[in-house]
Amino acid sequence: METATNHMHVMAAAVLDPGEAEGGFTVDTLRALVADRIERLPPFRRRLVTVPFSLHHPLWVEDPGFDLAYHVRRVAVPSPGGRRDLAEVMGEIASRQLDRARPLWEMWVAEGLEHGRTAIIAKVHHSAIDGASGVDVLAQLVDIEPRTVPARDIGAAADDDGDAHTGVREWDGERVPSEIEMVLGSVISIARQPAKVLKAVRGVTGSAMRVISRLRHEDIQTGAPFAAPRLPFNAMITAHRQVAYAEAPLADVQAVRDAFGVTVNDVVLAVVAGAMRRYLDHLDALPDTPLVAVVPTSVRSADEHGDMGNRVSAMFTQLATELDDPVERLFAARDAMTDAKLVHSDIGGDTLAELAEVVAPSLLWGGARLFGQLRLAERVRPILNVVVSNVPGPDFPLYFGTARLLELYPMGPIFDGAGLNVTVISYLDTIHVGLMACRETVSELWHLADAFPPALVELVERAREHPVEPPVTATTGRTGTPAGSGEAVEE
Repeated sequence: METATNHMHVMAAAVLDPGEAEGGFTVDTLRALVADRIERLPPFRRRLVTVPFSLHHPLWVEDPGFDLAYHVRRVAVPSPGGRRDLAEVMGEIASRQLDRARPLWEMWVAEGLEHGRTAIIAKVHHSAIDGASGVDVLAQLVDIEPRTVPARDIGAAADDDGDAHTGVREWDGERVPSEIEMVLGSVISIARQPAKVLKAVRGVTGSAMRVISRLRHEDIQTGAPFAAPRLPFNAMITAHRQVAYAEAPLADVQAVRDAFGVTVNDVVLAVVAGAMRRYLDHLDALPDTPLVAVVPTSVRSADEHGDMGNRVSAMFTQLATELDDPVERLFAARDAMTDAKLVHSDIGGDTLAELAEVVAPSLLWGGARLFGQLRLAERVRPILNVVVSNVPGPDFPLYFGTARLLELYPMGPIFDGAGLNVTVISYLDTIHVGLMACRETVSELWHLADAFPPALVELVERAREHPVEPPVTATTGRTGTPAGSGEAVEE
């Protein structure tokens, strides 16, 4: 899916309190920390090797030329170092693609934040991690109590600015296969493809029949591709990114959950809908039909827990921004997600992945570029309006070395036709909302960020006066709590 404008990396900003650490939390501190944990971080050590003529999918290899100093850098945040100053720096970093000749990640130590704080800005390609494995990566880099980063004699060199840095002195890596070896391996793999193709086609056909049967016999109320109203940011995007973020008390989310008998995820989606309604109304662009949101969802099996890489599927759901009443929006979100889970179970989490596995990479690559060259995102009805992801985080304090993690803001990718991504993670007693958007197609992004707290407040106020029985929703006429509804979208 990646093109020169569709950058398929995910990001996060971790705001730290350096505490009493001598010299504070510096780029050398982070380099030493990553060097100490690098053996536990396979995605940080692997780089892509492209098969000649794109005969087959690229390979992951342990990078024999791994250079830690290249991946861990520092950047100065302009004075006064406030939240919007940090967001500007993040937008600049997000606007550049990762170098495919190296492992697909970068970490920046952002210095100069107000109140003596520091931030880590992380950027990792989505092919290397998803929401769940991203949390696993975080877990490998942090501790649950302050811990001095061990001093290791791992070599030193000099940055372009003359500063000393640490690097991994001894790194075996893997031998990169020759072009002949990759071509021969691809030919052998292709020879085995007919059975995989047959399995994939059967899977897609069976999924389609199950979905069609459900749609015929049940009143399904959820989002669908190409059913989204056109919004200003459902257009072709540029390579330029902008970032904003917000936060709200987790206790308020839980109070709404308990009062109305829904899930945390239902509340999050309702808050997103409320914030989007305020924002679109401000832009005089509020449609009279629901928005269509794509919700990433983990398809990891129990034995895959802890594995790195990307194991994410997606569900289409609705955000009832056309409804004025916040409680009606909440129950509409609940009902839409209940039906979205039913449709997703009919499709199967691995079906599309299996199909993509047997399609020639050159066909997928060419299709993504043709979509952009023909500007189809502006010629056909939008596939979706916005991507919304919710990742549960830890409810206990974390430390990078001796620096305490204060705030954590995640950001997901955007692409042609969907120039806005909303990603939510909980940490301690707060939910943190990260917004990634195209700078040219999404206007007044901070107005949207500022709409999240009041969207939650109006639900909290209604929760205080909520009756015992949930009100009937205006959209589906359902009451009660759906069976099997989960707490998290992307686990």
